Amino acid sequence: MKNKFFYITLTILFSAVAFSQEGKQIKVQSDRTIKDQNRFPGATILAKVDKQVYMQHEGIEIWCDQAVHYGEDKFVKALGNVIIKQGDTLTMTSKYAEYNGNTQFAYARDNVFMETPSNTLSTDTLFFDRLKQQAYYRSGGTVKDSSNILTSMIGRYFMDRKQYSFNTKVKIVNPENTIDSDRLDYYTDDGHAYLYGPSTVKGKESTLYCERGFYDTKVKTGYAIKNARIDYDKRTVFGDSIFYNSAARFASATNNIRVLDTANNSVITGHYAEVFKEKDSVFITKRALAATLQEKDSIFIHSDTLMVTGKPERRIMNGFYDVRIYKSNMSGKSDSINVDQTTGYTKMIGRPIIWTQRNQMTGDTIKIISDTKTDKLDSLIVYQNAFLAQEDTLKAGFNQVKGQSLYGLFKDNEIYQVDIDKNTETIFFQRESEGELKLIGINKVLSSSIRLLLNNREIEEVYYYQNVDGTLYREIDLPENARELSGFNWRGDERINSKSDLFRGESPPKLTKIKGIPLPKVEADFFDKETVKRIEENKSEGSRLLEQELKDAELKETNEQLNSKPTVKENNKDSSTELNPNPSSKKKDNKPDSSFQKTKEKSKDNHGSDQEY
Repeated sequence: MKNKFFYITLTILFSAVAFSQEGKQIKVQSDRTIKDQNRFPGATILAKVDKQVYMQHEGIEIWCDQAVHYGEDKFVKALGNVIIKQGDTLTMTSKYAEYNGNTQFAYARDNVFMETPSNTLSTDTLFFDRLKQQAYYRSGGTVKDSSNILTSMIGRYFMDRKQYSFNTKVKIVNPENTIDSDRLDYYTDDGHAYLYGPSTVKGKESTLYCERGFYDTKVKTGYAIKNARIDYDKRTVFGDSIFYNSAARFASATNNIRVLDTANNSVITGHYAEVFKEKDSVFITKRALAATLQEKDSIFIHSDTLMVTGKPERRIMNGFYDVRIYKSNMSGKSDSINVDQTTGYTKMIGRPIIWTQRNQMTGDTIKIISDTKTDKLDSLIVYQNAFLAQEDTLKAGFNQVKGQSLYGLFKDNEIYQVDIDKNTETIFFQRESEGELKLIGINKVLSSSIRLLLNNREIEEVYYYQNVDGTLYREIDLPENARELSGFNWRGDERINSKSDLFRGESPPKLTKIKGIPLPKVEADFFDKETVKRIEENKSEGSRLLEQELKDAELKETNEQLNSKPTVKENNKDSSTELNPNPSSKKKDNKPDSSFQKTKEKSKDNHGSDQEY
């Protein structure tokens, strides 16, 4: 009984071993079988007559016109119209291919075409590791899916997560955009692309640049960080981060914004901006500051919000809420401002005021007119309740002129003539022209109109016209309360004396914390030590794979290089605006987070932004 039991057990074990060994063999079907031990020792030549040669091994199928089969090595070389199929996940065609059943490694060359349910790959030479479920090329390849054509010199496909990693001369082309990058990860299911190293997304009307970014090729939206900028219509927008919507022709930028406009020689800075290409407009807020070059001087305009609209040759800038202006020889304030490049008009609205040297000018509305060809100041108009005040030389009081409207003329960007019309009134402290400048008296005059001539922004001559009625009072004869005209309001404490005064009394903005796109996952080489050992220990006679150098192509950049952070200039410092035109955690599926989180606004002592690249 024991012997019988032993016999049955031994038989079962033997059968199991035999079955296992048989399962690892490459099964073949061929119309013609040839042996040629001189040329192919230990091999069988399989050839097509009516049907292609067919081979099968553990879920992989191979068809070809001719094959050299090394049964003992479980190795096959396939030639002519080769088809390799792995279930419904992969089909590969080529002129020549090799497959090793021991290593489960395939090598194909000459017109290689690989097809998966979501994309196709064309290349000259392809390596496919069934154990890793990865395909790899290093001599240039083209991937196509429903909406994109992707090319690169080096590519690697991870079948488990349906991801391509491209390197060196990477390009994505679709009807809306062309994307160029040094390194790029692409997920075939959702069309998400992660950009690493110098990268551009070029559309019909704009170009986005960054050194770390994300782009959704299906919905045409993306994010850019690390030296990010977007160029369009002679305008460049820089920022710590930029959101881009190609379909809506919209972009927004966050933190350390700089908008360079070469069309009108201006730079606008701030910490949040929106660009609407359809309307040719840019909206900037959070410490917004515009600087425009005029002759050899710069005019700075600061307000809560700045908006620039119009084509390059018809730019219009509007500023809202607490507008402040500074120029080396002039400054001003108003509730809002409108600057029209086409007409050369700058209109200040809402309690406008202008200071030049010891002069203060106010009215309901102030319009400054520049020559559009030379950019020089031409004239100035004050509408309704015009009032010009000048501090007396020895600060004993204020010279004052008021009327319905005021017209000023400029020469070499200096005001030299002022005309005031309708119901004008003046108060002047008249002094001796030499010596101690002793006060002669205080002159009060009414007239229909007045003309003032200025030299170096100082009133030198006054002319009264029609219905002149005036009195020169001794200082003791004119009480203090009679030395001010109705409506007089000296606002010298508000005067802007420097560029830093533009931000006087304002708290630094709290900048959004930017949590960016993580670095690509550090993968082991496709030809790592274990893979190379597996191939070499199971090599077979005549394998062309072994003629190849079994190592990965050199990547253009390492993760350490990609992780280097840029030097960011803080736009909220006084020296930030310059008129120089040339200015890593993963998800469980190893896919970077595309939400580009902007969480928890945080203000540092230096008002810089926290960044994680």
